[in-house]
Amino acid sequence: MESRTIALIGAGGKMGCRIADNLNKGSHRTRYVEIGERGVARLAERGLATTAQNEAVASADIVILAVPDVAIGRISAGVVPQMRSGAMLIVLDPAAAYLDQLPMRNDVTYFVTHPCHPPVFNNETTSEAKRDLFGGVAAKQAIVCALIQGPEADYEAGERIAREMYAPVMRTHRITVEQMAVLEPAMAETVGAMMATVLGEAMEEAVRRGVPYEAAKDFMLGHINIELAIVFEKVNPFSDACLVAIEYGRKAMIKEGWRELFQPESIREQIDIMLHPEKLQALKTEG
Repeated sequence: MESRTIALIGAGGKMGCRIADNLNKGSHRTRYVEIGERGVARLAERGLATTAQNEAVASADIVILAVPDVAIGRISAGVVPQMRSGAMLIVLDPAAAYLDQLPMRNDVTYFVTHPCHPPVFNNETTSEAKRDLFGGVAAKQAIVCALIQGPEADYEAGERIAREMYAPVMRTHRITVEQMAVLEPAMAETVGAMMATVLGEAMEEAVRRGVPYEAAKDFMLGHINIELAIVFEKVNPFSDACLVAIEYGRKAMIKEGWRELFQPESIREQIDIMLHPEKLQALKTEG
């Protein structure tokens, strides 16, 4: 693979350090941009020195923004004007691109990639891989990628870097920015993460009503495992009694029309509120 010069912005953050560790295994020339004291210290622990943003970006073939979602619009506004013509900006979340927060510049390629994280059902055998629940260290994961703008040939270059950033990668899915926003936040966070918190609250309620904590946790996690296997791996059907319980719970807990969350206008609202958390209180008040 052709060696590239990479500027990693936010290199000392949690995600930045993960990416730095993986890029250091390759042949690229990576310059690390970090202004936070703790981030600089994390890089120093790895034997890595920082470079000023303007210096790193001006010479880079690829600029990676490993920064919080809420900061992508603001930081890209300062970074993109410093990029050379033909360079590529990689962002790690579709939110800013979906809301058109990336600066207008037609001679720069925009690429977005996001990890799927290691799946619940996998064939990992080492203790390190089994503990790597987030991915990017030892457990295999799939990733999604989208070319926002730029020459079609740049997609392959972006995907190769994404595979290195999130290694080990078992599959890459090419999708659109709009499809990535359907996956996150709508599917994985607005619905998936919310449901996960409800499961935790259900276990806590069982404990509050007298079930020993360890018994409740073992029972819940074991049942989640087989329930996910039934739904996603089609291992067996639910029992007739369980199907009745599912419908009883659905009527009690699930609001009619919940699939409207996947409509473009709802996804746009979800992303807007995620990037502007202060708007959530106003939404609660209206509700």
